[in-house]
Amino acid sequence: MGYVTAVPHPRSEAPGSARAGRLSLGVALLSGALGAAVALLATRQQWSQGTATVAGGAFPLTAKGSDVTGVPAALAIVGLAALVAVFAVRRAGRFVVAGLLALSGVGIVAAALLGASDSSALDEQAAQASGDTSASVDALSHTAWPYVAVVGGVLILVAGLLALRYGRLWPAMSGRYERGATPQPRRKAPAVDPDRPEDLWKALDRGEDPTGA
Repeated sequence: MGYVTAVPHPRSEAPGSARAGRLSLGVALLSGALGAAVALLATRQQWSQGTATVAGGAFPLTAKGSDVTGVPAALAIVGLAALVAVFAVRRAGRFVVAGLLALSGVGIVAAALLGASDSSALDEQAAQASGDTSASVDALSHTAWPYVAVVGGVLILVAGLLALRYGRLWPAMSGRYERGATPQPRRKAPAVDPDRPEDLWKALDRGEDPTGA
């Protein structure tokens, strides 16, 4: 006696794909937006501090993330723009934009990790404060904010990876905004009877010339 193997209908997988698409979309939007906000916030905070010897005394110096490197803030904006642009393109274009989103996250992580031990911004401040171009910062220390920027970059990277994996299941911008879309036919204005005052008033309300001149 033979056995018949049940083959699932292709449509039976659609609900699961739809759920995965909705879940991944929500996570990507939250992760990308939060990551950009965290990275931007971190670059505005103090990343390092130290002292410079000025007139025989210690002069305190501090450097914000934007003083150390402008890469994380710039890539956070790029990543946020790419996250929005994902919904404006389809197929290959969506794949490219999703890749840009992921690369933005990678760039933020790399730049923040390099900036976590960088002293060039404070060395420059020490040279300006002391008037000696060869001066360098003393008692250098760093805060945890560069690593907060790393977390922001990781969140943007996660959003990019989700877009690469599940972006094909996400909705796209309405076709009426796309180039080449078939324009909707305009409704023809009703004929105006010059002997009917109400028709004349309605035509004027529509911005039409009821006289036909």
